[in-house]
Amino acid sequence: MVAARRVDEQLDGILEAASRILSEEGAPALTVRRIAAEAGCSTMGIYSRFGGKDGVVDALYAEGFRFLCAGMSNPPRTDDPVADLRACEIRYREVALAHATHYMVMFAGAVPDFVPSRESKLLALDAFANLVGNVQRCVDAGAFDGDARELAFTLWSAMHGQVMLELIGIDPIGGDPAVRFRALVDTLIAGLQAR
Repeated sequence: MVAARRVDEQLDGILEAASRILSEEGAPALTVRRIAAEAGCSTMGIYSRFGGKDGVVDALYAEGFRFLCAGMSNPPRTDDPVADLRACEIRYREVALAHATHYMVMFAGAVPDFVPSRESKLLALDAFANLVGNVQRCVDAGAFDGDARELAFTLWSAMHGQVMLELIGIDPIGGDPAVRFRALVDTLIAGLQAR
């Protein structure tokens, strides 16, 4: 039991070190040697556990989607599927901001030439499936008309666009990004309401 805990702590330390290096210094500084030094482990430990730098980046990518799935599932379900969807969308932004480096690995090519593993790509699909499930509840309740997958893709595209602009610091109109994001969510939901 103690050995398993130590392994998990080492994994957390490696991923935290990699995230910190990416966030503070960018992809060129992200090397196995540097990650090992920051995490307080050997380079051999990283190679044996992850196969190298790309394996560490893949783990960050996967962890980011786990954070996203957990965050979007976090609000309690109520009898109002539209309110639940709204809460899910608000959590999307909160998770993206709380794990900005992960988000940039997941969606912005923060590490050039990185290609996620098949398993990690499946986690990305899980995040989409989570959103589709929330939209399907709205369709089933008669609140929305249309195909849940198509509607969810529209929602995700718009949310992602605004979150990405916020993360990279593009704000041509100023104001409170949280208020602006809520307005986006309200506009999107109003546009999807069944007529």
